[in-house]
Amino acid sequence: MTTVLIVDDQALQRLGFSMLMEQHADLSVVGEATHGAEAVRMTAELRPDVVLMDVRMPGMDGIEATRRIVHSGGRSRVLVLTTFDLDEYAYDALRAGASGFLLKDALPDELVAGIRAVAAGDAVIAPGLTRKLIDAFTERMPGRTPGQEHRLTALTEREREVLIAMATGWSNTEIAERLCLAESTVKSHVSRVLAKIGARDRVQAVIFAYDTGLVKPA
Repeated sequence: MTTVLIVDDQALQRLGFSMLMEQHADLSVVGEATHGAEAVRMTAELRPDVVLMDVRMPGMDGIEATRRIVHSGGRSRVLVLTTFDLDEYAYDALRAGASGFLLKDALPDELVAGIRAVAAGDAVIAPGLTRKLIDAFTERMPGRTPGQEHRLTALTEREREVLIAMATGWSNTEIAERLCLAESTVKSHVSRVLAKIGARDRVQAVIFAYDTGLVKPA
């Protein structure tokens, strides 16, 4: 059972998400929050697997709430939802530690699949947003820090190849085919890469790859 906390300041939106969750036996809504501060408090109390987080809310917004939830060190993962695909908050949400970013007009099956993927430790980015996010990383890319450099040198050559492939957007199946590896071996490499660089999921690994200059936009 995957537990979900719904965070949105609009009652009808929360009701719609809740009704969608009720149609799936493996999903359970454990609570609803109407703003960021309430989301942080309820996440600490309920420890849901996934926090379905709106961005634009009065008071503490979804970005700051995501940052506080992630920095608390709990097991809950955040899937951010917003209305606009050009929303500048997409970049900031992923920087804050969100494990995924989808649009509110996503199909019900896409949203459910996204929740399941984030709960399983994978990362989700709405189709069409990847290029825009890479462009944003390019414009705002910071310099390397000593900590980043140390984590990068800790990777083996094969692990670097896998990280570059992840940052390119390849799936585990595609990495296995192109690097001539078994998919189970790729999964092991991915797990080791995440552990060595201190990333919660693939999205954070991609950010790390661009930040360190290991991967550069085409």
